[in-house]
Amino acid sequence: MLKPAVVIAALMAATFAYAATPRDNLVVTTDWLAQHINDANLVILHSGSANDYNAGHIAGARLAAQDALSVGGAAAGGLTLELPSAAELRNQMQAMGISDNSKVVVYATRDVQAATRLILTLDAAGLGDKAVLLDGGLNEWKRGNRPTVTEATPPKTGTLAALKMQPRIVDQAFVQSHAKSPGYVLIDARAGQFYDGVAAGGAPPTKGHIPGAKSIPFSSLSGADGKLKPADQLQALFTAAGVKAGDHVMVYCHVGQQATAVVFAARTLGIDAQLYDGSFQEWSAKGLPVELPPAAAG
Repeated sequence: MLKPAVVIAALMAATFAYAATPRDNLVVTTDWLAQHINDANLVILHSGSANDYNAGHIAGARLAAQDALSVGGAAAGGLTLELPSAAELRNQMQAMGISDNSKVVVYATRDVQAATRLILTLDAAGLGDKAVLLDGGLNEWKRGNRPTVTEATPPKTGTLAALKMQPRIVDQAFVQSHAKSPGYVLIDARAGQFYDGVAAGGAPPTKGHIPGAKSIPFSSLSGADGKLKPADQLQALFTAAGVKAGDHVMVYCHVGQQATAVVFAARTLGIDAQLYDGSFQEWSAKGLPVELPPAAAG
């Protein structure tokens, strides 16, 4: 007969062996959603266009268009996609049926970065422990022969306390002063052709990347099936970009959407990451310095 101390040690070992990783708290499978779809506090957000939503969505899902939970234009200083004020964000989230006790599942239809932008926004609003990504999105749901519906989910207004905003966003001044600082790594999430200066981005069109930035294209984070790559493959991408244990990561792209896929992947690895929301759109508009890889510069 095993001694009590031995039994306790075995139980503790088993607990640690199955301890949740950051990814376990940020990503759910279609099997999980199918089992929990009728939970009273569940809010499902369909990240995509109205046409996609009307063509078929997961039952109970509410449309979250590409510009949902954001502001643009004059309200954003001329930028395309910026985080709203806390008061406006609270109103927008309540209109989607989100409450303080909600569990929010976000799924992508075409672009995973639209879904990760929503998750980053919820995280910035203090709901990061309540928001998860459906791995593989709507396509994975369909691959499992699970049904979709075309009827819109009836409107429902949620109830949220005043938001406690979290520091998930950095501005241009912070990026400029920390891009080459020890312990900080700046990541360019755009396609390689923009980082390398083969194609121009921003307005006015500008070739190159922010000085000191490393490249992790947002498209490199998912497989052909739209699912997030395994942790070891994601870690290899960040390691190749020079990210070490304990480093703080800042990520930018064109307007602040593609970069959120990199921020999300970093979070699944336990890496501290923030979004430069103005991204290259703001950087180029201000005429700030850029650099090219040596081959392109020569």
